[in-house]
Amino acid sequence: MKSSTGSLFVVLFIALVCSFADATDPGSLQDFCVAAKNPNAAVFVNGLFCKDPKLAMPEDFYLAGFNKPGEIKSPVGSLVTPANVAQIAGLNTLGISMVRIDYAPYGLNPPHTHPRATEILVVLEGTLEVGFVTSNSPDGNKLFKKLLYKGDVFVFPIGLIHFQYNVGKTPAVAIAALSSQNPGVITIANAIFGSKAPINDDILAKAFQVDKKVVDYLQSQFWMDN
Repeated sequence: MKSSTGSLFVVLFIALVCSFADATDPGSLQDFCVAAKNPNAAVFVNGLFCKDPKLAMPEDFYLAGFNKPGEIKSPVGSLVTPANVAQIAGLNTLGISMVRIDYAPYGLNPPHTHPRATEILVVLEGTLEVGFVTSNSPDGNKLFKKLLYKGDVFVFPIGLIHFQYNVGKTPAVAIAALSSQNPGVITIANAIFGSKAPINDDILAKAFQVDKKVVDYLQSQFWMDN
């Protein structure tokens, strides 16, 4: 009898846990989604509206030219070419996307985060120094880094600051898959020093423990491109 009662308790407990799991909100597919009191004013859904399946075409699931390197104009020496729902409409609701990253010699994909995705990267050409930094803890922020060669794979957990740096004298190429149709990207330096409108330099000077003139200089470097 006790065994039967215990088994019933386990079944009920699992059912309860599963009900909580099913009740969680869907993950956000954009930075925010403000509720609209008037449905006529609602222009966004969490993701994108779906086409009638009868009207879908092979082109909705297709993107050409991912094998071609782009022209690197960035001062940091890298170019990220996305293949997400903006380029492939058929990715909507599927929870996956990818990017091609081209690096000039000693080019950098600077520290950044993807607020909605874990990333797994494979090196196609060249040698990359890659790494990510853990979130705040009593032990501090730990850096996990690795030198990757052609064919090597590395994972960047969701939301954590990470980077890739081409340590070679020749161009490098990597492909990365991300666990969201719209992973988002926050490039740390750009967001902090190049935001629109700018963050008060008193705040940044105190946060970084530097003179305001240093902050003003850094902000000027990013606002030159705005």
